[in-house]
Amino acid sequence: MADFLPEGDPLSPLRARTGRRIGAGQVADLAQRVHGLRLADDVVYGKDLIGPALRELRAAVKLYREGAHTEEVGRELLRAIGELAQIAGWVASDAGEHAEAERIYRLGMSAAQAAGDGVLLGNVAGSLAYQWSNTGHTADAVGLAHAALDDAGTDAPPKARALYLDRVAWAHTRAGQDRPAMTALGEAAEALAEDSAGTASPSYLYWMDARELQVMEARVYTELRRPLRAVPLLTDVLGRYDASHARELALYLSWLAVAYADANEPEAAAETTSRMLALGQSGSERTAERTRIVLARLRAFRDVPEVAELLAS
Repeated sequence: MADFLPEGDPLSPLRARTGRRIGAGQVADLAQRVHGLRLADDVVYGKDLIGPALRELRAAVKLYREGAHTEEVGRELLRAIGELAQIAGWVASDAGEHAEAERIYRLGMSAAQAAGDGVLLGNVAGSLAYQWSNTGHTADAVGLAHAALDDAGTDAPPKARALYLDRVAWAHTRAGQDRPAMTALGEAAEALAEDSAGTASPSYLYWMDARELQVMEARVYTELRRPLRAVPLLTDVLGRYDASHARELALYLSWLAVAYADANEPEAAAETTSRMLALGQSGSERTAERTRIVLARLRAFRDVPEVAELLAS
């Protein structure tokens, strides 16, 4: 990020704009490329996607800073930069570049705030809170996850509130706070129940549905060592999951493997881990970290033949 963003406020316009006139058509084109990057992230992962993601972000910031545009077009450009920063930050985090991801997320938060889009601000801030939850900054993650939910406001689309409450639940879970985690999960389900075919949601929430809530619920149960609740949820989801989204499939299998281990079912845990490893997600540091966690958990059952064979391989 430091290679192409100026010092100080990276979104401050140049004193004399020297670029071309930017209109609604260019903003619409940018929005489509942002969504294309989101769809690419479903099947191409962090280390392979970070280069294209940063090139798009560089181009978008340059367009905003150097181009001439109306105030309304400027707001739409800021909104697009915020959305682009959210997915680029997610990609950087998946690549294991956590400091880079945080800088990108902060840029996106600034853009969303400048655009006056509280729902988008909540999405970007919640993404950073999710990273903090997973990298040991649990107290900060809890505070930021709640702030993201507040930024979105009570009038946010149901899908947005459900997602941001999910992140609150995960932050509390990683902080070892069972009760508020379970409360947030319940509120997330209530929020999503308000969604309907006629309810408008931002395009970046295209993936948020009841299945994703079910996955998060199962992950919370697994983290809280409640495998009897986690295993049925995960097996149900995995039985219907799109195998082309291999990273998510591998991640969900990793939670199932840990839940099986916690339920004292090492044979099932080994079989699930073997399936996860067969997906070979070398481009995702997130998946690599989960693999290390699963294998460490299985070492407690190294005397079980199926586990011993897996660990030896």
